[in-house]
Amino acid sequence: MATNVKDRQLPVGDEERFWSLVEVAWAPLGVEVDQARRALTHRVPDPGEDLHGKPPLAVVEGALREFLSNLRSIGEGLSAGELADLDRVVESKLYDIDRADIQAVTDGSDDGFLYARGFIVALGRDFYAAVAEDPKKAVPDAECEEMCYFFAHLHRERHGAFPDTGSGISRESCSNPAGWSS
Repeated sequence: MATNVKDRQLPVGDEERFWSLVEVAWAPLGVEVDQARRALTHRVPDPGEDLHGKPPLAVVEGALREFLSNLRSIGEGLSAGELADLDRVVESKLYDIDRADIQAVTDGSDDGFLYARGFIVALGRDFYAAVAEDPKKAVPDAECEEMCYFFAHLHRERHGAFPDTGSGISRESCSNPAGWSS
């Protein structure tokens, strides 16, 4: 039985906390990285444009490792329940943008599309909302595999098992029937 998106609303506090932690992890990376994230969010997409190796994408991609390191430092002080709650938010955000119209822009195999959605989530709420609203804002071939199971891996490292989000959904590509209907 498919899970109805309306039946799996996240507690507002969990979602707000997740986006806040993402911003806290980006904050120490400086003005140039913040401006690059904003530029990606607010750009007017040009079909066929190649952003790879060019600002602002190169700046953001160059900062992803440090962002993830900062997020790991933040996550190390969280309880098993908090890590599970944050993993449920990531799972939900990945599920919600598991859509054919977004995959058409990001390209990629099933795993590649999952990692592309990880990039969208990792860039923060504004970029996520921009892509959800206008899939052309997504960046072809930009990936952040680590974000897809970030809090689940922290949970496993600290508590010996992946958390059970209890959501009944999957973050894997093509699992959201509403995103792939004709």
